Amino acid sequence: MKRKRKGIINFLKDGMLFRQMTKKKVIITGGAGFIGSHLVDSLVGSGYDVTVYDNLSTGRLEFLKDSIDRIELVREDLLNDGSLPDRLEGTDHVFHLAANPDVRIGVDDTRTSVDQNIIATYNLLEAIRRARDGPRGFTFTSTSTVYGNATVLPTPEDYGPLVPISQYGASKLAAEALISAFSDNFGIRATCLRFANVVGSRSTHGILIDFINKLKKDPTSLEILGDGTQMKSYIHVSDCVRGMRFATERQVGMFEYFNLGTDDSTTVTRIAHIVIEAMGLQDVELVYTGGYRGAGWKGDVKYMSLKIDKIKELGWNYRMNSEKSLRSACEELLR
Repeated sequence: MKRKRKGIINFLKDGMLFRQMTKKKVIITGGAGFIGSHLVDSLVGSGYDVTVYDNLSTGRLEFLKDSIDRIELVREDLLNDGSLPDRLEGTDHVFHLAANPDVRIGVDDTRTSVDQNIIATYNLLEAIRRARDGPRGFTFTSTSTVYGNATVLPTPEDYGPLVPISQYGASKLAAEALISAFSDNFGIRATCLRFANVVGSRSTHGILIDFINKLKKDPTSLEILGDGTQMKSYIHVSDCVRGMRFATERQVGMFEYFNLGTDDSTTVTRIAHIVIEAMGLQDVELVYTGGYRGAGWKGDVKYMSLKIDKIKELGWNYRMNSEKSLRSACEELLR
C-alpha cells in the first residue's frame, strides 16, 4: 500500500480549487547552481527536507555554504545514475533545474543541450514513473527562448507557433513536451516556468558577468556583442525563486506553464552604463561588434518581453523591475 501523501493542502479561492505545499520532502536537481542554490536556501529556511542532486559540473559547493549542514547532497549525474528511482522513494516533489545553462555554446556544440536538457529530463521523468512511492509533483525551469523571435511582445504563454532559434531553446521546449506527456500519462502534477533573464549573486555567466570581466581587464573600453539595441526583460533571482514557489503551490491544472519575469525591458547599451556606473568608471568607450543580424550571436533572441498576467492574476508580483534587478545584481556580483 502506498503511504498517504503529506505536504499538500487543497483550498478554495474565488470558486477555484488550489493546492499549496506545506513542509515536505523535496529533491532539487541542479541545486548547487545559480538559481538552484537560492531555491535551496529559500526552502531550507521554510523548514523543508531538501536533497540536492547535482554533478557539480557547473554548480559550486560554495553556493550551498549557508545550507550545507541542513541538506542531503547527492553528487551524481542524471545521465547515468541507475539508482535514481530508489533515490526518489518517499519524495513529495522534484524541482528540476539541472541543465546546460549556456545559450551561446549551441553554435559550436550541438550535443550538450540534447544530453543535459532533454535526455537528463527524460531519465528523471522515467525514474519518477518507475519509483514505487515517488514524487507526484514536478517543477521545471524552462526559458523564454522557447518562443524564438516572437512577433508578439510582450509574449503570452499561449503564443504560437513556438520556433526557438537556439539549441538551448529547442532542448527546453522538447523537455516541456516530455513533461506534458508524462504528466498526462502517469499522473504527475507538473509546472513549467518560462524565465526571463535571471540575474543576481552566484551567477556564473551572462551579460553582467561578461561586462564586469571585460572592464576589469580594460577599464577604458567595453566590447558589446551585437549593435546594443537588443532589448530584454530581466528578473532578480530573489523574485524568481518566490515566483517558482508561488506557481508550484498555486497552479490549478495538472499541467501548467507560466511566464516568469517583469513587465519592462532594458537595452544592452543601458546595461553597459549600469555596470560602468557601478564600477565607478568614466570615459569608457563602447565598441559594438555588430554581432549576428544585430543580436549578440547566432541563436540570440534580440527582443524579449514576457506577458506575465497569468501568474500575476494568481497573486504574485515582482519586487524589482528590470533595471533595479540589474543594478542590485551588479552590486552583488562586484561584492
